[in-house]
Amino acid sequence: MSKRQFKAESKKLLDLMINSIYTNKEIFLRELISNANDAIDKLYYESLTNKKLKVDKSKLEIKIDIDKEKRLLTIEDNGIGMNEQELSDNLGTIAKSGSLAFKQALEKKDNINIIGQFGVGFYSSFMVADKIIVESKRQEEKQGYKWVSKGIDGYEVTPCDKESNGTKIILHIKENNKDENYDEFLEEFKVQSLIKKYSDYVAYPIKMNCIDEQTKKKKKTDPINSMIPLWKKNKKKIKDDEYNNFYQEKFFDYTKPLKVIHTSAEGLVSYDALMFIPSNPPYDFYTKEYKKGLELYSNGVLIMEKCEDLLPDYLNFVKGVVDSPDLSLNISREMLQQTKQLKVIAKNIEKKILKELKDMLENDTLKYEEFFKTFGVNIKYGVYDNYGAKKDDLKDLIIFYSSKQKKNVTLKQYVNNMNKDDDTIYYACGETIDKIDMLPQVEALKDKGKEILYLTDYVDEFVLKMLDKYDDKKFVNVSSNDFDLSSEEEKNSLKQKNESSKEMFDFMKKQLGDEVSNIRYTNKLKKHPICLTSEGNITVEMQKVINAMPTDEHIDAKLVLEINESHDIAKKLKYLYENDKETLKKYTKILYNEARLIEGLAVTNPTELSNLVCELLSK
Repeated sequence: MSKRQFKAESKKLLDLMINSIYTNKEIFLRELISNANDAIDKLYYESLTNKKLKVDKSKLEIKIDIDKEKRLLTIEDNGIGMNEQELSDNLGTIAKSGSLAFKQALEKKDNINIIGQFGVGFYSSFMVADKIIVESKRQEEKQGYKWVSKGIDGYEVTPCDKESNGTKIILHIKENNKDENYDEFLEEFKVQSLIKKYSDYVAYPIKMNCIDEQTKKKKKTDPINSMIPLWKKNKKKIKDDEYNNFYQEKFFDYTKPLKVIHTSAEGLVSYDALMFIPSNPPYDFYTKEYKKGLELYSNGVLIMEKCEDLLPDYLNFVKGVVDSPDLSLNISREMLQQTKQLKVIAKNIEKKILKELKDMLENDTLKYEEFFKTFGVNIKYGVYDNYGAKKDDLKDLIIFYSSKQKKNVTLKQYVNNMNKDDDTIYYACGETIDKIDMLPQVEALKDKGKEILYLTDYVDEFVLKMLDKYDDKKFVNVSSNDFDLSSEEEKNSLKQKNESSKEMFDFMKKQLGDEVSNIRYTNKLKKHPICLTSEGNITVEMQKVINAMPTDEHIDAKLVLEINESHDIAKKLKYLYENDKETLKKYTKILYNEARLIEGLAVTNPTELSNLVCELLSK
């Protein structure tokens, strides 16, 4: 039979197939196996309505064979097969899909599942093969036919002696060149790994003829693929060990997951999802190389290893898979054609994860604290990311250490523990709980019986600033100028003392220049002589965080040096101002730097401070 030509548009599409559409050569095997799966599905479905067809489902399978010497890779199925006309129609006109037409004819029925689009993905094989032979024999027909092509030049269809029904695709793998290694597709290990990666959940067994190391003869392996995905099984029948083993093998983690989330949905968009919250962050979690995303499957066939659109950034630690039959894929099935369905799935998944976290917080507090210790910063990041778009969804998931309860509490628990007349949620920032507990402002507030939240993460204060209020209760940093529990009488008394000492404070401030915006007496402190507070929106802790970032941005909080009005140091300063201003200059610098140390700030001039202290000690 003379060579037949591809149609003009098919030639152009074939050129695109080989050179442009597919970005990853290895997916050709996924496409051919998907087509083989569809062919078996068609046979099985027809046998349900055609009594003449006798099909033993247990014998339906896909076979893989490698011949290194002849550079042949063969994929064979015992499915429906194709006759001469179907070979020409399906493989002579690219994008003429037998599977697609069959699926459309059955779109109102749900007992058949077509995953391929024969006539499109098939041509991805030309990325790795310089010649393709397709031998096929239609079920219930006596004559088999062979389709042969070397690519754009065209194809031939001739009769062939094929004994069994089904389709055999023989690829002659290209020779290596300086840019590409094609030999890997003739290696048993590589082919098996591709099957496990992309086609592990194809519904029929995939068996491979491998070389027996002892006899050096070929033998058929047990099925390489798992066939039934764990996420498709009944949750009630799945044991914890099955979930744990799946997670550890799939995501290369030696520890068990902290939480398993197995869910499914039917409706406008149907999907199954199996997700895991790790016990520990991945080794590359804090590097630029780390990529978030869930594995995305379409009818059990891997489409994307990391679909970033399925997870918001603050849930980037979640691992798992999503499988949906409703995705609109582009021609290569490597990317999604539209994101409408994906957005619906992503929104539902986010809600499900948050619900599971809330359930964990309410019903298994110890486990939630374990989670929050590892990934709490992510939840906090989600509060203020995107201008606080998610803050209402996440505010009840954040926890802080309580000075009164000596444990982590939610904002809701803090508010429930408040007196009815209170309208303020107090907090203090520092590197550790112990350091915060020793802050002068904290000691005085605890003495009044107030509860304080200890913020030890760099993001914490930004989170509370974004929330602004919780249940109409305002947040107040005990190291800020807003913090004042004095009575009106006490405020007036303090005001008078500060006004009468204005000249002294102006003198002291002159010694510090722009280091502080103000110096004044305070009645907030109990035993401590001094502290630093801040005025305005930028607090001391925010200054430390922003200035520590690897950027050119540098900010300074408006620092106020506050001196305990009832401490002996106040009397000493007044005496020095009246009798020894030179010594007062030295005291001012020492007190200021001591206050910086208490707040966890660097000393501006350590050498000067050391010399001043030694000078005063030696007197």
